[in-house]
Amino acid sequence: MEKKRVVVTGLGALTPIGNDVETTWQNALNGVSGVGPITRIDSEPYAAKVAAELKDFDVEQFMDKKEARKMDRFTQYAVAASFMAVKDANLEITDEIAPRVGVWIGSGIGGMETFETQYKILLEKGPRRVSPFFVPMLIPDMATGQVSIALGAKGFNSCTVTACATGTNSIGDAYRVIERGEADVMITGGAEAPLTEMSFAGFTANKALSTNPDPKTASRPFDQDRDGFVMGEGAGILVLEELEHALARGAKIYAEIVGYGATGDAHHITAPAPNGEGGSRAMKQAIKGSGLAIDEIDYINAHGTSTPYNDKFETLAIKEVFGDHAYKLAISSTKSMTGHLLGAAGGVEAIFSVLAIKEGIIPPTINLQTPDPECDLDYVPNKARKQDIRSALSNSLGFGGHNATIIFKKYDA
Repeated sequence: MEKKRVVVTGLGALTPIGNDVETTWQNALNGVSGVGPITRIDSEPYAAKVAAELKDFDVEQFMDKKEARKMDRFTQYAVAASFMAVKDANLEITDEIAPRVGVWIGSGIGGMETFETQYKILLEKGPRRVSPFFVPMLIPDMATGQVSIALGAKGFNSCTVTACATGTNSIGDAYRVIERGEADVMITGGAEAPLTEMSFAGFTANKALSTNPDPKTASRPFDQDRDGFVMGEGAGILVLEELEHALARGAKIYAEIVGYGATGDAHHITAPAPNGEGGSRAMKQAIKGSGLAIDEIDYINAHGTSTPYNDKFETLAIKEVFGDHAYKLAISSTKSMTGHLLGAAGGVEAIFSVLAIKEGIIPPTINLQTPDPECDLDYVPNKARKQDIRSALSNSLGFGGHNATIIFKKYDA
């Protein structure tokens, strides 16, 4: 079976550093942090005090208020970012092409806010007062379902839930759908709205969140003084398209997606495998599938969560895969600015990877002030760097031992 070539033709994003792709990208290049004191909940009882929230997001720019009330916040984000991505791709989903346009959007947690709100109603007012929309608002696949309905996309329709690897797995799985000829277009990525009392309590209990109360320095990947991640929210959506389909309609092409790897650690529910062994295999899979030589990869958008184990083991994994070339790679963690968007992280970071190729500039890792001796690679500290990028690799690693890697390269006709 002939494998189809797959390109990126549209981008859409809602992030703590911008309510669209252009603003997000410019703020990332300028090293702007989206982290601040959390306002969604009362932080007084919690050890963690900061989060990366969206600013001034107006859902009514994208849908009627009545429809919005039937969606959890994560689904609203997915729909909004998908509208942006399809508009950016200049794609009209007609009745003719709709059966060949699919949606694959994941969420690591789904409608946590809805669950908490409706559970309180159950306790206080009884089961008859629970919303009939409770289940459709809660389940993670509803981002895909609502995007499909809103855009009229009738093709391959699915949802991935692999914790913090969700966004990257979703993009990789959507890529495979087009590659094997089951769709011409896939709208894909991740969405998350986890800034709730239960999420904060759970992540604080397992010591994952930074307890640094200073928003400016709390997210500091690869820094010796890192103490956990900063939770964020938002969505990152890409339009993937079969190359001939894109060319036939004169679409602009950001980059080509050429590799995907996905592995399991089979080790621990939250801790990565020793030396990042599972992440190493995911990168090797993606590189092998891409047909690229090791030294053709110029940039890695790292998972880089700002937790002690992740940053150390991801560094070891990169060294194991790339050998001497690891020290020539440019690597950055954009989570230093966006915080960790959990299931949406891979979608947003794929957008950063694609734009780094398209624009020839690498976003920095901010707050890298005290280098960790065990993290001794080039993390593009504190300032964006102009550089020609032939190929970029993006990593996402998740609780449960999920590892996902995707590779984009400069489009060459």
